[in-house]
Amino acid sequence: MATRTTRSPRARAPLAGPGAGTLPPVRFRDLVGSEWIKIRSLRSSAWALGLVALFVLGASAVAALADYRDFPQLDPEQQAEHVFSLHDAFPPEGYLVLMLAAGTLGAISIAGEYGSGMIRTTTVAVPARGSVILAKATVLTLLWTAVGTLVAAASFLLSQSILDGRDAAIAVTGPGAFTALAASALLGPVSALVGLGLGTLIRHGATTVLAAVLLLLVLPMLLPPNKPSTADLNHTLVLSAWQRLTRTWGSPAAVDHYASYAGSWTVYALWPLVALTLAVLVVRRRDV
Repeated sequence: MATRTTRSPRARAPLAGPGAGTLPPVRFRDLVGSEWIKIRSLRSSAWALGLVALFVLGASAVAALADYRDFPQLDPEQQAEHVFSLHDAFPPEGYLVLMLAAGTLGAISIAGEYGSGMIRTTTVAVPARGSVILAKATVLTLLWTAVGTLVAAASFLLSQSILDGRDAAIAVTGPGAFTALAASALLGPVSALVGLGLGTLIRHGATTVLAAVLLLLVLPMLLPPNKPSTADLNHTLVLSAWQRLTRTWGSPAAVDHYASYAGSWTVYALWPLVALTLAVLVVRRRDV
């Protein structure tokens, strides 16, 4: 009796040809999307951003209300100068907290992966480690630029609406107002990218956060801008550049060694650039 050979109706021959069975290369926009999901999925990120915004606006309102109350006691020259208007719009107390939050979140975005071991999974999925760092930098830049712009605009409008009751408000087209607005909006992304660079270099969460605090907030206070021996170093720091651009040091005539506007914008550009360059170079050469 003849036997009949059966074949599976779904049997298929193995794929052949170049590139068969391999996954397509990861696109940079896919990396950006992945990093955005990581940040968005963390409840702490939303809470931190919301609290920072509320703190900055609260500090601006308190400063503006204090000057509103004290305005009649100022001499006519001080009333005419409106020096306090920008200070109230961009209070240092509020923006120090913003720097702290941005630098910390930037540092944790990479140091946290090293601490949890997730960086091994990331590098297996994406061998191009430099692209991972650049994707994180892109997300941090977009996020903190959006947050910084909204917070800076809101604090400016809030403070000037309060001071308008004394005819002491200034318009965004007033002297130095737009520069201060832009500098305050960009302070967040600059600080976040510095934190990202430190996190890549140090790879330890607590140590990286401490280093970010020392570099962004403490060091400028240890280098007085009114002494020749420390002024030049002070002018190379992010906080000092922001203070210059927002005029929170007062008028240039009040300080013997005052940074230039061009120099302060250069500081804003160089810190993120150097931090990212070092981060990319280190992550490509170092074992996970």
